[in-house]
Amino acid sequence: MSATPELRRVVLGALVGTALEWYDFFIYGTAAALVFNRLFFTDADPATGTIVAFATFGVGFVVRPFGGVLFGHLGDRIGRRSTLIVTTLIMGVSTGLIGLLPTYPAIGVLAPILLTLLRVCQGLGAGAEFGGAATLLAEHAPQGRRGYYASFAQTGVQIGLVLGTSAFLLVQLLPEEEFLAWGWRVPFLVSFLLIGVALYVRLRVTESPVFQRMAETREIVKLPIRDAIVRYPRNFLVGVGAHICDTAVVYTLATFSVAYATGRLGLSSHTALLGVILFGLTVIVLQPVYGHLSDRVGRRPLNLFSVVFVALYVYPYFLLVDTGVPWLVHLAMMVMGAFGFAPQVAVQPVFYAELFGARVRYTGFAASRELGAAVAGFSPLIGAALAERMGGAPWLVAAFLIGTAVISFAAFYASRESKDIDIAAFDPLKE
Repeated sequence: MSATPELRRVVLGALVGTALEWYDFFIYGTAAALVFNRLFFTDADPATGTIVAFATFGVGFVVRPFGGVLFGHLGDRIGRRSTLIVTTLIMGVSTGLIGLLPTYPAIGVLAPILLTLLRVCQGLGAGAEFGGAATLLAEHAPQGRRGYYASFAQTGVQIGLVLGTSAFLLVQLLPEEEFLAWGWRVPFLVSFLLIGVALYVRLRVTESPVFQRMAETREIVKLPIRDAIVRYPRNFLVGVGAHICDTAVVYTLATFSVAYATGRLGLSSHTALLGVILFGLTVIVLQPVYGHLSDRVGRRPLNLFSVVFVALYVYPYFLLVDTGVPWLVHLAMMVMGAFGFAPQVAVQPVFYAELFGARVRYTGFAASRELGAAVAGFSPLIGAALAERMGGAPWLVAAFLIGTAVISFAAFYASRESKDIDIAAFDPLKE
């Protein structure tokens, strides 16, 4: 079945919107690994500064569940499309303002405080972005092709990772003095320009037909978060556990691994960032493939395969990285992306959309997923602290990632296959 013009607009809206919003979210992590420990936390020694910088990175994850509940409530009450426009503005403006912040030498302790407050705003926007974009896509997609089309929401996230990392790779071509003086600000300031692109695309997308039906039949609930938990307790817990492993993996690779490769192994930041870009490109290419496969074999098998691979591969991953050989470091990241990360996250948009009925879908999706993100969002901080305890070695970090894989495996094992449900139903998998 070929895509209708409207479905193509929805796919483009989700792809562009999530790419630009997660560009905003990811560049903070890269800056935390390379810049913030030197410019915003200068009373600390380099290792402690990195840990503190990663702590502020994790703050964004703490507030993501609140963003999911708040904007999920709006998404289930006033519509998916309107809510996504609001989150685009919140994320874009807060990211751009980070690029204008004075540093610690200029205003002292006020600098990290303002940085953390803007990170909180980023977390609120991110907490609602993915759930809304994926819900809108899943509700527009035809039966039997839902996994394929919904996977483009996750493809946008990986495009955001590649764009954000590439932006820092480019500005690091500047002399170090200029990079630290003003170059690091450029990726953040670009966000002001990207807001207009995202809004232009999203304003051309129509509201979900499922939400339009709810509005017409007055099936909108007053408190979606209460109904999501009460009506779907098992699915809500599955949603929390399902997002722990992939969150830990991607942020360990995109932030901790960069800091580890540059600080411990002495690799150039260009080499480390190129590995993250190759990881992201590998995932981008495979997203629609795994999304299509999930429409054939189901969501559950791909999810289980992915977390098992992470558990088995994480020690070989760090052994390859620990060689310090650039091409082996890049290979390690690409293999993790291809088999440990891509299958799980390609299925994720449709998997979460199918966990909840239409009346509470946005809220249930965003709140459960972002609670999982909050649990695993401090992975770079935990990784840095564990490596410090081991004298810089990553083996406790590997054990930590295996633990997250075990948690997500339990969640996926407890899940039910959902590829054949009617997503327009108000209670497709009611307990």
